Amino acid sequence: MSAHGFEIGGATVSPEARALAAAQAAHPVLGVLQGALTLLNRLIVLLASIALVLASLILSYSVLTRLAFHSPTYWQDEASVFLLVGATFMTTAYVQGRRGHVAIEALSALLPPKVNGVRLLLVDVASCAFCAFFTWKSYVLLHEAWEDGHVSSSTWGPPLWIPYSVMMLGMALLTVQIALQVACALAGGRRP
Repeated sequence: MSAHGFEIGGATVSPEARALAAAQAAHPVLGVLQGALTLLNRLIVLLASIALVLASLILSYSVLTRLAFHSPTYWQDEASVFLLVGATFMTTAYVQGRRGHVAIEALSALLPPKVNGVRLLLVDVASCAFCAFFTWKSYVLLHEAWEDGHVSSSTWGPPLWIPYSVMMLGMALLTVQIALQVACALAGGRRP
C-alpha cells in the first residue's frame, strides 16, 4: 500500500478510483453520480486550500499590524474562522469518499467477512442518518440567521448565515457521499 492508494498489479489505485469502480460495478447511474461527486469534491478541495492560505495570510497580517503599528484589527479573527469553518465542513465529503475519516477497526479482524460487511453497512447507515440530521439542523440555523438578520457579536458583525450556509452545504455533501456508498453496498457493489 502506498501513501496515495493501493497497489494492484504494480499500479497504484487512488481511493477515488476505487470508489468510482465500486459505484460503476454496483450500477451505472451510481457510477455517474460518484464521478460527478468526485469532480465536485476535487474543486472544493482546491477552493478549501485557497481558503486555508487566505486564513493564514489574514492572521499573519493581523499579528504584523498589531506588532508594528499597535493597531488592532477587528475583522481578522472572524474572517479566519469563517474560512476555516468553510474549509473544514466543505471537505468532509472528499475525506469520506476516500474513507479517510477516523474509524475503529478492532472488530474487523475478528469478524467473518460477511458479518463485517453487515457491520460496515450498519455504521454507514447510522452515519448517514446522523449527517442528515446535522444537515437539517444546520438548515434551521441558516434559516433563522437569514430571516432574523443575525450577525456576530463582534465589532465587525458579519452575518451568521455565511458560516451556517457552509455548514449546511458541507454536511449535505457528506450525507450524499455516505448515501451513495450505502446505495453501492446495497446494489451489490463492493465497499470502496
